[in-house]
Formats: sequence, structure tokens, C-alpha cells
Amino acid sequence: MEAVLPSMKILDAMKDHLHQPVWINADILPGPGGNSRVGAREFLQIVTSFFPDVTLSLAWTTAWYPDRSNEGYSWEMVKEMEDICKNLSQPVTFPVRAPVVRQSWPQLQWLLQMSDRYSLTVWSGKDDIYPVEDLLYIREHSKEDQVFYDLFEPQKSQLKQAVKQKGQAK
Repeated sequence: MEAVLPSMKILDAMKDHLHQPVWINADILPGPGGNSRVGAREFLQIVTSFFPDVTLSLAWTTAWYPDRSNEGYSWEMVKEMEDICKNLSQPVTFPVRAPVVRQSWPQLQWLLQMSDRYSLTVWSGKDDIYPVEDLLYIREHSKEDQVFYDLFEPQKSQLKQAVKQKGQAK
């Protein structure tokens, strides 16, 4: 939290030079395997006082382990996030970890349905392992403008190729 106010002051001083959308991210809740986080209320108060129209990228802290079963985003987690975000007026994207996104789809789909301001940003850690089919499933069961991807190679190229192949099959 010590960095939020100074960062907003720097960004505010540069706002006349910004010609693209700005997304401001923080892990505000504990998520699958995660525990530490930034205080949601204080973070949102500071950010929105400087940038009332910025896209908020509000996430859960996570951990992922390749050698064991990893929990997904629970109903409690997504409902707590919705409770924090429901009265915001800005667009909100929820960064969700790729290896657990498919198993969490009912919860995440519910969250997306709570507001047309909501989207997901599916991200992966450098060493995360997950099938591209999981990403295709999410893509096929959501609106195109509701899901963004922030992936490492080779999954990024595999997803593009799979999408291209699906398009040719239609």
C-alpha cells in the first residue's frame, strides 16, 4: 500500500501524456492458495480519487503447484469480490489464473453476469501447466469482449492456433 499513493501522484502528473487506456491492478483478496493482499477499500479510495474512470484490475492472490491438486476460485471468493465491486462505476477486469480457470467456470461465469462492466483477464505464471482446451472452453462460453489473455509461450501460440483451427472448421 505504501506505493499506491506515490504511484498515483506520478501517474496523475503524466496524465496529459497518456493516450491509451490505463488499467490499475492490485490483489485485493486471498484466492486459490494465496493469502497476502492489498487493502481493498484503501486501494480503491486512493485510485478512484485520482482516476475515477480508470479500468480497475482487481485480483485474488494465488499460488499454484504443479505436483498437487490446486483449488479453484470458490463461490465465497467470487461473491466477496462482487460485494466489493458492485457499487463501483468503473470497468473492472478480474485477473484469473489459467490453470484453475476451467474448474472455476461456474463461479467466474456468475461473476461476469453480475455486471456488463466486468471482464476476466486470464493470466499464467511462467511455469504454469494447463491444457489449451481449458482456454478454448472459456472463450467459447463467454462474450468476446469479456475475456482477455495474458499468457506466456507456448500456450499463447497454441491458443491462437486452436482458435484459428476452430474458425476454419465452421
